[in-house]
Amino acid sequence: CLCPSGILVSGLFLMTPLNLQVSDGQDLIRMDQGCSSDGALIVDSASCPSDPCFSQKTCDEDSFNFYIQSGAANVLAAKICVQNKMVLGGALNNAGSGINIVILNGKTAEVIKMEHFNMYSGDVKPLIDFLTNIEKGSIVLMASFDEPSTKLNDEARKLIADLGSSQVKSLGYRDNWVFVGGKGATGYTSFEKIMKNDNAKNKYDNWPELISLDGCIPKYLE
Repeated sequence: CLCPSGILVSGLFLMTPLNLQVSDGQDLIRMDQGCSSDGALIVDSASCPSDPCFSQKTCDEDSFNFYIQSGAANVLAAKICVQNKMVLGGALNNAGSGINIVILNGKTAEVIKMEHFNMYSGDVKPLIDFLTNIEKGSIVLMASFDEPSTKLNDEARKLIADLGSSQVKSLGYRDNWVFVGGKGATGYTSFEKIMKNDNAKNKYDNWPELISLDGCIPKYLE
């Protein structure tokens, strides 16, 4: 059923996320460390956090936290954290241009698999195969980097929409996008954010500013 503040995914209710705002700093490397170029903090904290996940969300024992950050331009890679630990990102050398995906066991938050798919010069078929083989009850986290849409066809968009995305149908050239959904979704998740590429508003020349989400996901119960 579609719920007012989230989505029921085979018994898993996704709650409304806490959206973090990015500072005005232009130094993307320091932003990845949690600070802007002038040392201002992105989140409320006494000092620049050493933890690259810097989530301020505390979750109870029946749920697990996540933090997702899109890429910035074609310089800073996307980042996905689970339980305050980075599982995908530039620092781990496992993120790439296009769409970055992490699949979690909905009961344990264990990473089942992860991959990135180049949607500019790559082939969409590996992405379609990857999405088709996601098991029911899995949690799916996605983050864009650089260009996520050129090769994204209707079949791939539908598979992502079936995971709970309402924004993938409008995902366009160099848009920034972050999303959390689940296999078996019966409505749209509130864990989704998109920043459209708009030359009149872009922060990084030909790319929009990065975006992020964090929140708590209840453990999957059959």
